[in-house]
Amino acid sequence: MSTKKKTPPDLHWLYEASVQNVDTDLDIGKRIYTKHWKRKPLTVREDFCGTAKLAAQWVKRSKLHTAWGIDFHQPTLDWGVKYNISNLSEEQISRLHLICGDVLKAETPKIDLAFALNFSFCVFKQREVLRTYFKRVYESLNDEGLFVMDIYGGTESVTAKNDDVREIPGFTTPEGLKISDFEYLWEQAEYNPITHETVCHIHFKVPGYGTINKAFTYDWRLWTLPELREILLEAGFSKAEVYLH
Repeated sequence: MSTKKKTPPDLHWLYEASVQNVDTDLDIGKRIYTKHWKRKPLTVREDFCGTAKLAAQWVKRSKLHTAWGIDFHQPTLDWGVKYNISNLSEEQISRLHLICGDVLKAETPKIDLAFALNFSFCVFKQREVLRTYFKRVYESLNDEGLFVMDIYGGTESVTAKNDDVREIPGFTTPEGLKISDFEYLWEQAEYNPITHETVCHIHFKVPGYGTINKAFTYDWRLWTLPELREILLEAGFSKAEVYLH
Protein backbone atom coordinates (compact mmCIF):
# COMPACT_ATOMS: atom_id res chain seq x y z
CA MET A 1 0.00 0.00 0.00
CA SER A 2 1.45 3.36 -1.00
CA THR A 3 0.59 6.81 0.22
CA LYS A 4 0.53 9.77 -2.08
CA LYS A 5 3.21 12.32 -1.25
CA LYS A 6 1.79 15.69 -0.28
CA THR A 7 2.36 18.51 -2.73
CA PRO A 8 4.93 20.89 -1.18
CA PRO A 9 3.83 24.44 -0.39
CA ASP A 10 4.52 27.14 -2.97
CA LEU A 11 8.27 27.75 -2.99
CA HIS A 12 7.81 31.50 -3.28
CA TRP A 13 6.32 31.58 0.22
CA LEU A 14 9.22 29.60 1.64
CA TYR A 15 11.75 31.83 -0.13
CA GLU A 16 10.20 35.09 1.06
CA ALA A 17 9.99 33.83 4.63
CA SER A 18 13.59 32.59 4.64
CA VAL A 19 15.51 35.12 2.59
CA GLN A 20 13.73 38.46 2.40
CA ASN A 21 13.33 41.18 5.01
CA VAL A 22 12.27 44.09 2.84
CA ASP A 23 11.58 46.51 5.69
CA THR A 24 15.15 46.13 6.92
CA ASP A 25 16.50 46.56 3.38
CA LEU A 26 14.44 49.70 2.82
CA ASP A 27 15.44 51.12 6.20
CA ILE A 28 19.14 50.58 5.46
CA GLY A 29 18.86 52.13 2.01
CA LYS A 30 16.92 55.10 3.32
CA ARG A 31 19.39 55.65 6.18
CA ILE A 32 22.44 55.60 3.90
CA TYR A 33 20.68 57.81 1.35
CA THR A 34 19.78 60.41 3.98
CA LYS A 35 23.34 60.33 5.29
CA HIS A 36 24.69 61.35 1.89
CA TRP A 37 21.99 63.61 0.49
CA LYS A 38 20.34 65.08 3.61
CA ARG A 39 16.87 64.33 2.28
CA LYS A 40 14.57 61.35 2.06
CA PRO A 41 14.43 59.26 -1.13
CA LEU A 42 11.08 59.15 -2.90
CA THR A 43 11.62 56.87 -5.89
CA VAL A 44 12.94 53.30 -5.78
CA ARG A 45 13.98 50.78 -8.40
CA GLU A 46 14.18 47.07 -7.51
CA ASP A 47 16.31 45.16 -10.03
CA PHE A 48 15.95 41.36 -10.27
CA CYS A 49 12.78 42.04 -8.29
CA GLY A 50 11.23 38.57 -8.51
CA THR A 51 7.93 38.85 -6.63
CA ALA A 52 8.46 42.63 -6.20
CA LYS A 53 7.94 42.47 -2.46
CA LEU A 54 10.37 45.34 -1.77
CA ALA A 55 8.83 47.61 -4.42
CA ALA A 56 5.34 46.88 -3.10
CA GLN A 57 6.38 47.67 0.44
CA TRP A 58 7.94 50.96 -0.66
CA VAL A 59 4.71 52.33 -2.15
CA LYS A 60 2.81 51.25 0.98
CA ARG A 61 5.05 53.39 3.18
CA SER A 62 4.06 56.81 1.84
CA LYS A 63 1.79 58.49 -0.68
CA LEU A 64 4.90 60.27 -1.92
CA HIS A 65 6.66 57.01 -2.86
CA THR A 66 6.90 55.54 -6.35
CA ALA A 67 8.62 52.28 -7.30
CA TRP A 68 9.73 50.31 -10.35
CA GLY A 69 10.51 46.60 -10.37
CA ILE A 70 12.40 44.78 -13.13
CA ASP A 71 12.62 41.03 -13.65
CA PHE A 72 12.89 38.85 -16.75
CA HIS A 73 10.64 36.02 -15.47
CA GLN A 74 6.97 36.76 -16.07
CA PRO A 75 5.55 33.87 -13.97
CA THR A 76 7.40 35.15 -10.89
CA LEU A 77 6.16 38.69 -11.53
CA ASP A 78 2.64 37.30 -11.93
CA TRP A 79 2.92 35.58 -8.54
CA GLY A 80 4.04 38.88 -7.01
CA VAL A 81 1.09 40.69 -8.57
CA LYS A 82 -1.29 38.10 -7.10
CA TYR A 83 0.12 38.05 -3.57
CA ASN A 84 2.20 41.19 -2.97
CA ILE A 85 0.43 43.76 -5.11
CA SER A 86 -3.23 42.78 -5.34
CA ASN A 87 -3.72 43.70 -1.67
CA LEU A 88 -2.54 47.26 -2.28
CA SER A 89 -5.03 50.07 -2.78
CA GLU A 90 -5.71 51.32 -6.30
CA GLU A 91 -3.83 54.50 -5.45
CA GLN A 92 -0.79 52.52 -4.27
CA ILE A 93 -0.85 50.29 -7.35
CA SER A 94 -0.84 53.41 -9.53
CA ARG A 95 2.58 54.26 -8.09
CA LEU A 96 4.09 50.80 -8.70
CA HIS A 97 5.40 49.89 -12.15
CA LEU A 98 6.60 46.39 -13.09
CA ILE A 99 8.70 45.64 -16.14
CA CYS A 100 9.27 42.15 -17.50
CA GLY A 101 12.64 42.59 -19.13
CA ASP A 102 16.41 42.51 -18.99
CA VAL A 103 18.02 44.83 -16.42
CA LEU A 104 20.72 45.50 -19.04
CA LYS A 105 18.14 47.03 -21.36
CA ALA A 106 15.06 48.08 -19.37
CA GLU A 107 14.31 51.79 -19.18
CA THR A 108 12.86 53.61 -16.17
CA PRO A 109 12.55 57.27 -15.24
CA LYS A 110 15.35 58.69 -13.10
CA ILE A 111 15.11 57.40 -9.54
CA ASP A 112 16.66 58.15 -6.16
CA LEU A 113 17.43 54.70 -4.80
CA ALA A 114 18.22 51.46 -6.68
CA PHE A 115 18.48 47.99 -5.16
CA ALA A 116 20.08 44.77 -6.46
CA LEU A 117 19.76 42.37 -3.54
CA ASN A 118 20.28 38.69 -2.73
CA PHE A 119 23.50 38.61 -4.77
CA SER A 120 21.44 38.63 -7.98
CA PHE A 121 24.01 40.59 -10.03
CA CYS A 122 26.41 37.63 -9.65
CA VAL A 123 24.59 36.13 -12.63
CA PHE A 124 26.90 38.39 -14.68
CA LYS A 125 30.16 36.43 -14.83
CA GLN A 126 32.17 38.68 -17.16
CA ARG A 127 33.63 41.93 -15.89
CA GLU A 128 32.57 43.95 -18.92
CA VAL A 129 28.98 42.73 -18.61
CA LEU A 130 28.85 43.59 -14.92
CA ARG A 131 30.31 47.03 -15.67
CA THR A 132 27.64 47.53 -18.34
CA TYR A 133 24.97 46.71 -15.77
CA PHE A 134 26.45 49.12 -13.24
CA LYS A 135 26.55 51.82 -15.93
CA ARG A 136 22.88 51.21 -16.66
CA VAL A 137 22.06 51.64 -12.98
CA TYR A 138 24.22 54.77 -12.77
CA GLU A 139 22.41 56.28 -15.74
CA SER A 140 19.03 55.52 -14.13
CA LEU A 141 19.84 57.52 -10.98
CA ASN A 142 19.07 61.14 -10.24
CA ASP A 143 22.04 63.40 -9.54
CA GLU A 144 21.37 62.70 -5.88
CA GLY A 145 21.18 58.94 -6.28
CA LEU A 146 22.27 55.80 -4.46
CA PHE A 147 22.71 52.16 -5.49
CA VAL A 148 22.48 49.46 -2.78
CA MET A 149 23.78 45.92 -3.34
CA ASP A 150 24.61 43.02 -1.07
CA ILE A 151 27.24 40.28 -1.34
CA TYR A 152 28.56 37.52 0.86
CA GLY A 153 32.25 36.83 1.36
CA GLY A 154 35.00 35.80 3.73
CA THR A 155 37.15 32.70 3.89
CA GLU A 156 34.19 30.31 4.20
CA SER A 157 32.65 31.61 0.98
CA VAL A 158 35.48 30.35 -1.24
CA THR A 159 34.89 26.64 -0.77
CA ALA A 160 32.17 24.06 -1.26
CA LYS A 161 30.23 23.93 2.01
CA ASN A 162 26.86 23.91 3.75
CA ASP A 163 25.85 26.70 6.09
CA ASP A 164 24.29 25.88 9.43
CA VAL A 165 20.62 24.99 9.19
CA ARG A 166 18.36 27.93 10.07
CA GLU A 167 14.91 27.47 11.55
CA ILE A 168 12.35 29.76 9.96
CA PRO A 169 9.15 30.75 11.79
CA GLY A 170 5.98 29.26 10.38
CA PHE A 171 3.19 31.25 8.75
CA THR A 172 -0.24 30.94 7.15
CA THR A 173 -0.75 31.68 3.45
CA PRO A 174 -3.68 33.82 2.24
CA GLU A 175 -5.41 30.59 1.18
CA GLY A 176 -5.25 29.39 4.79
CA LEU A 177 -2.45 26.84 4.40
CA LYS A 178 -0.58 26.64 7.70
CA ILE A 179 3.18 26.11 7.44
CA SER A 180 4.89 25.07 10.67
CA ASP A 181 8.39 26.23 11.60
CA PHE A 182 10.67 24.83 8.91
CA GLU A 183 14.37 24.48 8.10
CA TYR A 184 16.36 26.44 5.51
CA LEU A 185 19.77 25.32 4.26
CA TRP A 186 22.13 27.24 1.97
CA GLU A 187 24.57 24.97 0.13
CA GLN A 188 27.53 26.17 -1.90
CA ALA A 189 27.77 22.94 -3.87
CA GLU A 190 30.59 23.89 -6.25
CA TYR A 191 33.31 26.50 -6.15
CA ASN A 192 36.08 27.15 -8.67
CA PRO A 193 38.97 29.06 -7.06
CA ILE A 194 40.37 30.04 -10.46
CA THR A 195 37.24 31.65 -11.93
CA HIS A 196 35.25 32.22 -8.70
CA GLU A 197 32.31 30.51 -10.40
CA THR A 198 29.99 28.81 -7.95
CA VAL A 199 26.81 26.75 -7.96
CA CYS A 200 24.56 27.18 -4.92
CA HIS A 201 21.32 25.56 -3.80
CA ILE A 202 18.58 26.37 -1.33
CA HIS A 203 17.02 23.35 0.39
CA PHE A 204 13.99 23.30 2.70
CA LYS A 205 12.74 20.78 5.23
CA VAL A 206 9.08 21.41 5.98
CA PRO A 207 7.15 19.41 8.62
CA GLY A 208 4.47 17.37 6.93
CA TYR A 209 6.08 17.75 3.51
CA GLY A 210 9.59 16.42 4.03
CA THR A 211 12.77 17.70 2.43
CA ILE A 212 12.63 19.85 -0.69
CA ASN A 213 16.06 19.51 -2.26
CA LYS A 214 17.36 22.12 -4.70
CA ALA A 215 14.27 24.27 -4.36
CA PHE A 216 16.35 27.04 -5.93
CA THR A 217 19.68 26.78 -7.77
CA TYR A 218 22.07 29.61 -8.67
CA ASP A 219 24.95 29.54 -11.14
CA TRP A 220 27.06 32.59 -10.32
CA ARG A 221 30.43 34.21 -10.19
CA LEU A 222 31.16 35.25 -6.61
CA TRP A 223 32.60 38.74 -7.01
CA THR A 224 34.95 40.07 -4.35
CA LEU A 225 34.58 43.42 -2.60
CA PRO A 226 37.70 44.94 -4.23
CA GLU A 227 36.43 43.92 -7.68
CA LEU A 228 32.97 45.34 -7.07
CA ARG A 229 34.30 48.66 -5.78
CA GLU A 230 36.67 49.01 -8.76
CA ILE A 231 33.95 48.23 -11.31
CA LEU A 232 31.46 50.60 -9.68
CA LEU A 233 33.96 53.44 -9.93
CA GLU A 234 34.76 52.49 -13.54
CA ALA A 235 31.02 52.66 -14.28
CA GLY A 236 30.85 56.27 -13.10
CA PHE A 237 29.94 56.15 -9.43
CA SER A 238 31.76 58.75 -7.34
CA LYS A 239 32.11 56.53 -4.30
CA ALA A 240 31.75 52.84 -3.40
CA GLU A 241 31.31 52.22 0.33
CA VAL A 242 31.22 48.91 2.15
CA TYR A 243 28.94 48.25 5.11
CA LEU A 244 29.77 45.06 6.99
CA HIS A 245 27.07 42.94 8.62
